[in-house]
Amino acid sequence: MFEIGWPTIDSKHLIVDSNQMLTLEKEMFFDGMPQEALMEKAGIQISKWLLKRKPLLKHGITIFIGPGHNGGDGAVIARELFLRGYLVNVWCPFPIKKTLTNNHINYITSIGVKKLVETPDPNGRELWIDAVFGNNQTKKVDNKLIKLFNKKFHNKYGKVVSIDIPTGLCPNNGKPFLDNAVKANYTLAIGLHKIGLIQDSALAFIGELHHIDIGVPINKLSRVEKKIFKITYCDLKNIDLPSLPKNSNKYKRGRTLLIAGSEKYSGAAYLALKGALSSGAGFISAVLPDLVSQSIWQVAPEVVLKGTMQSNENGDAILFRALKNIDLSVYDSLVVGPGIGVDNQDWEKSKDYFIGFEGLLILDADALNRISESKLGSQFFSERKFKTWITPHSKEFSRLFPDINCENNVELALEAAKEFNISVLLKGANSIVAESNKAWQLFGTDSQTARAGLGDLLSGFLGGSAAIDLTFSKNITTDSFAKYVLLHSFAASKCKRGSNASAIGDVLSKLMRKMKTRQIS
Repeated sequence: MFEIGWPTIDSKHLIVDSNQMLTLEKEMFFDGMPQEALMEKAGIQISKWLLKRKPLLKHGITIFIGPGHNGGDGAVIARELFLRGYLVNVWCPFPIKKTLTNNHINYITSIGVKKLVETPDPNGRELWIDAVFGNNQTKKVDNKLIKLFNKKFHNKYGKVVSIDIPTGLCPNNGKPFLDNAVKANYTLAIGLHKIGLIQDSALAFIGELHHIDIGVPINKLSRVEKKIFKITYCDLKNIDLPSLPKNSNKYKRGRTLLIAGSEKYSGAAYLALKGALSSGAGFISAVLPDLVSQSIWQVAPEVVLKGTMQSNENGDAILFRALKNIDLSVYDSLVVGPGIGVDNQDWEKSKDYFIGFEGLLILDADALNRISESKLGSQFFSERKFKTWITPHSKEFSRLFPDINCENNVELALEAAKEFNISVLLKGANSIVAESNKAWQLFGTDSQTARAGLGDLLSGFLGGSAAIDLTFSKNITTDSFAKYVLLHSFAASKCKRGSNASAIGDVLSKLMRKMKTRQIS
């Protein structure tokens, strides 16, 4: 058993694939939990969720009952809402296959719930509940049914709620089995979040995602082999940052070196430095292009200039000459890549400095592009024997690891982390941080903050923040990586002056100050 630092292992945070969820349910049944009881619990918990949102119910409810146990959940919901006095109709688009589901349908029709014969009208104002196929769906669904739901969704006369998984959506990769899937206003994940629901590809279908707790025992959750966590801004309150002693000097508050910028991309250097400064690290050094070095004292006088970089004929930075004169061993962390441009010959000369660096190496942007085009390629990471964090977006990732193919982005990040013994931030709408057997997936972040320069800001922030951590322990863990990515995202969401990287850097600095002063006695 490996240690989990953050967040807590519980049903709200843990993400599983469809097979893992089925295994957990089977274990509960083996231990004596009746299948009927689990269906009752799921249906009643969903009904309680709906009853807290009565405006959704005021025009009545039509529940689409599927052939399996997801349909049985829908029948329990129909019963509960009908008994509360709401107008409830059910429709069964496919023949019922499960005895338990059929028994529930027989009962609800006996007490007055109407079972529709004709196809429901998508132009009505009632709430539609998609209880057709849940976690067990594995293949394409009749496209007519999906078109019917999506006509309702686009008409906006009444809302659509999907139970567990929108019909037609793969629970493991978040993509439609066919051309399309049901588009829901709300998706209610039963028991645990299914991995497909958290993927970027699912965002167009799931609407608001909510968790329905059915009481999966903690001891069973702890035994899930591969831990994948859903983290949101709510988890910030449980973040513990290092409490620095009041008498520690600047060299004991984190030492980081940033190699950033070029004649072509000078702004990247400024933003990376701003990110490092916002972290509160005690000693920030930089290797900068000539152009930036001449003015850095005006915008960031706190930064110690350790060297300057010339540029090649294309405006890309030349690292090798500057690296020859720097003692990298004095730094806790080293950030390489924001805006340096791609120069393959220079990388071949420079790479040994980075392979041999014994601190935390953080590689971003053009450093990753240089690696992907180099002779070693991704084997660079195998050559390096010390801790490494990388921050690719999807295209950079595919260039770095062309031979890694997985069903979703979480699995991609986990596979790369395991194969090369690195920690990976795979950027996206729902960014992922992964090591070999654990992953943290951000969810519910601000979609308006995907702007140029934010990656540069993040790289500097990671370098400074990690350097502070490394003054306490040389064995910095990947959950720290995930924490700092979440903090960066939260600062972006709270920036009232816009979503440009410079303004967000100011908010990030204030946020870190608040968090640290709260913890320092």
